[in-house]
Amino acid sequence: MSDHKALRKEIIEKTKAYYEARFANQDFTPGKSRVNYAGRVFDENELINAVEASLDFWLTEGRFSEQFAEKIAEYLEVDHVLLTNSGSSANLLAFSALTSEKLGDKRLKPGDEVISVAAGFPATVTPILQYGLIPVFVDVDMVTYNIDVEMMRKAVTPNTRCIFIAHTLGNPFNIDAVMELAKELDLWVIEDNCDAFGSRYKGKFTGTFGHLSTISFYPAHHITTGEGGAIITNDAVLANLVRAFRDWGRDCYCAGGENNTCGKRFSQSFGQLPFGYDHKYVYSEIGYNLKMTDIQAAIGTAQMDKLDHFGERRKENFRSWYKIFEKYPQHFALPKATENADPSWFAFIVTINENSGFTRDEFTRHLNANLIETRNLFAGNMTKQPAFVGKDWRIADNLNNTDIIMNNTFFLGTYPGLKPEMFEYAAAVIDNFINSL
Repeated sequence: MSDHKALRKEIIEKTKAYYEARFANQDFTPGKSRVNYAGRVFDENELINAVEASLDFWLTEGRFSEQFAEKIAEYLEVDHVLLTNSGSSANLLAFSALTSEKLGDKRLKPGDEVISVAAGFPATVTPILQYGLIPVFVDVDMVTYNIDVEMMRKAVTPNTRCIFIAHTLGNPFNIDAVMELAKELDLWVIEDNCDAFGSRYKGKFTGTFGHLSTISFYPAHHITTGEGGAIITNDAVLANLVRAFRDWGRDCYCAGGENNTCGKRFSQSFGQLPFGYDHKYVYSEIGYNLKMTDIQAAIGTAQMDKLDHFGERRKENFRSWYKIFEKYPQHFALPKATENADPSWFAFIVTINENSGFTRDEFTRHLNANLIETRNLFAGNMTKQPAFVGKDWRIADNLNNTDIIMNNTFFLGTYPGLKPEMFEYAAAVIDNFINSL
């Protein structure tokens, strides 16, 4: 064995030992340890993969990127998975692809309308505005926190060209209603699946229904690469467009380190370039550089082996929160899964009932003072956020429920790192608050 191979083996063995010494068996102390809403859950395999990728020193997309994309494709049973540097970039790239002139009359153009919701995360809406299109905000229901499908139908105008919405906190939206409308009116559909990786609708994974879908691998999500994301599609044309926008706008689809995959590298004409101009330096889109690194992908490859287990733990944790809160129906409105859905819950969402005798902020301040983390439902009402005030959007009818969410709703974590003793502690904290009223 050469010296570097022996050293590599020694480094990997010490990485296992480091994991055990640094990260394994972390105890929870009630009142002193934090009950996080999210966090990274990993073992020695993620560390080993990250170190392996570092020792390879390939850095950009490489062997781990290929493995990671293949694992996602096999899991979802889809044709194309394109890795990127964040879930927000995934949303941007999915939307960018639909603006390409290569789509002809089907392309999205400035002034077209895109159905979305205001009770969500900004990254689902910002690409619409950045490309000069008009978000049309539809209200959500207060049970699933997903788009109101009746109001969605009424929101349609002759300018409607696309539906771009998320599965809220892992709970699938009514996919049948969305896809039926899209088919009827020939609309594009982008599923923001960033909070729902592993959720199912009628037995089929979310993220496999729309023309494009997106995943986030931020530490709060179902699996993590730190920063990172992916775009999913079964359409080869859309996959090539996403790749082009992701890779500087380049027309060439060769993988990193490859050349002349098409066999026509020096024998084509493009734009006003001279005949035979090197295809690797032909740019057919106004693109970006939003690729994932191989170190990130190495971590994701190990995380994929845990996704099913993580999903089951999230469901168990959702049920644990439900048992705590269902004792107080006069104070709390609790979520329900969409009909025909099996959510891999991103979080447990709660709305404070009217006339409860306390506000959302009073309750969440109490929880946070006792080291139990909470979060609001992201932007609350997007139209009232500073960056969106005065921008070119339209409200379909009303956002009454969205305003209730903005004022009265919060969520708690369901991530796999939560332990039974954390729920016991949280139950006592919540009981104390209610009993003190």
